[in-house]
Amino acid sequence: MTMTMTTLQIPVRAVVRAAGLVDVPAVVRLITQPQAQSPSCSASQAVDWEQAQRAMRLLLAHHALEEGQVWAAEREDDGTLLAAAVWLPPGSGTGGRPGPALKNVLSRELTTRLPRHPVLSRALKAAGPDQPFWTLVAVCVPDDTEAWDRTVVADLLAPGLRAVDDQVATAVAVTMSARHGDQLRSLGFRGPREVCVAPGASVWLTSRQAMDRAAA
Repeated sequence: MTMTMTTLQIPVRAVVRAAGLVDVPAVVRLITQPQAQSPSCSASQAVDWEQAQRAMRLLLAHHALEEGQVWAAEREDDGTLLAAAVWLPPGSGTGGRPGPALKNVLSRELTTRLPRHPVLSRALKAAGPDQPFWTLVAVCVPDDTEAWDRTVVADLLAPGLRAVDDQVATAVAVTMSARHGDQLRSLGFRGPREVCVAPGASVWLTSRQAMDRAAA
């Protein structure tokens, strides 16, 4: 008699909540985690991850939490951070250089000068529509299939997407891998493309067109 083993798919039990200042270090570690080098992104010099984390902490604390939305998805049983979503509304400085107040903070706290024309800002302007758009940075724990489960992703992005749709606005998402960008297709994001933001470091951009729920 041959016995067969049945594998049960247990749904991921995650809790989504608004993030605060106490969550900034953990969210930053997700965003600035070193990625596998892309063949199309030359690594002529090493990425200063310590400097990148310092800059991102300042951006989240002095910019994203004040002007936008930051959401965290945690595993229900132990509170482990699985994923995070950072939403910045139109006009919050994502399409260009930081505003004067934020620029002063960055210049004071960082050991290197800010780039005159940030690569990601240029890429966002090129990927986005002519009209103002929301910017989403979506990240998750690497090598954890539960962290980017479709249900977890949908629940994590739901609050931000409601704000976007209430304004009948377009959104441009930034993910750390092409696979994560593909996971956003079920939520209406299309056209992932790679952008090299630093030597040896890439992100992927996908866009979601405005959806008029009243007309649907």
